[in-house]
Amino acid sequence: MPRADTETSRRRQQLACAPAQAAHRLLLYGTVTLTGGAVMVLELLGTRIIGPFYGVSLYVWASLIAVTMIALALGYFIGGYAADRFPSVRLSHVLLAAALGTAVIPLLTGPVLRLTDSLGLRAGAFTSALLLFTFPLTALAMVGPYVIKRATRDLAGVGTVAGSVYAVSTIGSVAGTLLLGFYLLPLFGTKIIIFSVSLLLAALSAVMSWQERARAGALAPSTMALLAAFGLWSSTGFAASGKSVEGFTILSEAESLYGWVRVVDDDRYGIRLMLSDASVISAVEKKLDRSVLGYQQVLGLLPIFRPNAKQALLIGLGGGHVARDLKSQGLDTDTIEIDPAVAEAAQRFFSFKPTGRFLVGDARYEIKQLDQHYDLIIHDCFTGGTEPIHLLTQEMLRDLRGLLTAEGLLALNYVGFRTGDGSEAVVAVYRTLKSLFPHVRTFTTEAGNFTDFVFLVSNTPLNLERHRDDPRVYWLMSHEHRFGDTDGFLVTDDFNPLERLQTRKAEAYRKLFMERIAFDLLLR
Repeated sequence: MPRADTETSRRRQQLACAPAQAAHRLLLYGTVTLTGGAVMVLELLGTRIIGPFYGVSLYVWASLIAVTMIALALGYFIGGYAADRFPSVRLSHVLLAAALGTAVIPLLTGPVLRLTDSLGLRAGAFTSALLLFTFPLTALAMVGPYVIKRATRDLAGVGTVAGSVYAVSTIGSVAGTLLLGFYLLPLFGTKIIIFSVSLLLAALSAVMSWQERARAGALAPSTMALLAAFGLWSSTGFAASGKSVEGFTILSEAESLYGWVRVVDDDRYGIRLMLSDASVISAVEKKLDRSVLGYQQVLGLLPIFRPNAKQALLIGLGGGHVARDLKSQGLDTDTIEIDPAVAEAAQRFFSFKPTGRFLVGDARYEIKQLDQHYDLIIHDCFTGGTEPIHLLTQEMLRDLRGLLTAEGLLALNYVGFRTGDGSEAVVAVYRTLKSLFPHVRTFTTEAGNFTDFVFLVSNTPLNLERHRDDPRVYWLMSHEHRFGDTDGFLVTDDFNPLERLQTRKAEAYRKLFMERIAFDLLLR
């Protein structure tokens, strides 16, 4: 056959194969995009799985990020090595392994958290993340090297292929992050999303196995049964929470962008609790409809300092009892609560009714939209051993000062230690307040080392002595705490080490929580 005819025949074959090759490449890049998104979904959902037990803090985030980086490094190496040396291990097998590893995360969460409980906050959070997420994330990371191997047709184009694969993987990660944060989490629970991701990966494995057209990659009956089980779990609500805990009645559960909010009746003591992850943000004696949180009793005495007060602002709603107490003393209260699930639970289960503007959003933003001044401002944002530290800076507190009337009073609740490791955080909050207000008085709720510190600050004197005969005032004055004015540092947006300084507090709070709340309530 003449050479020209041979070349023509070869080109015809290439043209005939071009659609199939394009479809093959599209499938490979689509797989990389979806697995890149799955990596970020699992990493972000990790805070919802570990956070209710260890709290959503810098340590949990650091643990999840570190474990993700470890898994990605392992996956890139193992994937490249296996793609070159073990041709019997196919991409469909890797995807199926990722699907299996993802599906068992909810099943392993309880045993893993029990196992790591004794390790403490930092080691426990890291070990939990390592045990739960390393395998599925490593399998997902292996996809990239496999795709590069299959998409590369000659060495001259390997750089372009590698760059394209990691580019589309990153695009998938961006899409997964936005999809989860903006749409999926507000609509669905963590378990439903995890099982959906596992189903997606299993479906990708099936498609890839069919495309590979090899007996070794064909779906075995056991694999088909596994896919059917995945579908059954999702369709029958396996992912939904429906457990009961002895001694407690779960009235409501809601998962928002900010946490896992539950309303629970402690049937042993007749107390209704609102829990946000591993934090009690409201506790009410059901028979008397009265808060049992000591610091809220202090806040209820604020009108004694300012008997002519008419308008208040509450930052951090909880169950709404502070606003209710103020209303009973003639004050209307505007409220700011960042978590819509908390706001809804307060109205449904704690008889809260707004007596002023009811704002749902981050306080740093919302206070800048306010156009009036307040006689009382109450800053109550404690959550599970840590406060949102951006709400404790000099800049934030200066904005609050600007919202006070001439004789207005700001009350700030902060949990910490009188002495020892972590006590410098309390002193820092005091000094920051003192830098903005000439009059500062501090009261505690407990005689022990670990207690609530309620800071009362104003531009005018805070006089209690004339009400000394009132038993409530006498109790309050007996709990006054004094600081040295030369101690501590200023907390600013630029310099804010409070997260590090609150480690001991978070561990102490978690210990108290575990003593009083059933362990199983922390497990989804």
